Amino acid sequence: MVANGRGFIHTASCSYPCPSVILLSRMVHRPRLHLKLTRREVFRRDHNTCQYCGRHTTELTIDHVIPRHLGGEHTWTNVVAACPACNHRKGGRLLQDAGMRLLHQPTEPPSSAFYIFGRNLTENREWEPFLVDW
Repeated sequence: MVANGRGFIHTASCSYPCPSVILLSRMVHRPRLHLKLTRREVFRRDHNTCQYCGRHTTELTIDHVIPRHLGGEHTWTNVVAACPACNHRKGGRLLQDAGMRLLHQPTEPPSSAFYIFGRNLTENREWEPFLVDW
């Protein structure tokens, strides 16, 4: 056990610390995780901000930069968060046809442990030193 941040497990005769961070005796190599392409992850990547007008709102939609009926794929590099007004204004057209620009070019989010587990750090602060270098 490296860090005890969860309290104790009590039995009839004694108490044991409940570990929140443990040290493995041998390394287990796993392939890097890739995030699934979901609405929630697209909104998280784009910081809940419309990628066309920059409006920060909770009423976002998903927009395909290159519409699917024009050959666009449902990939990280082709989907962005958009407010309903901008999504309606763009419609099923390309950016240049609609006279719009992206604030940020869409990319796949990093598969680092800090990005994947970082949202849990508010309640698990003891993990932070161990996630930065992973």
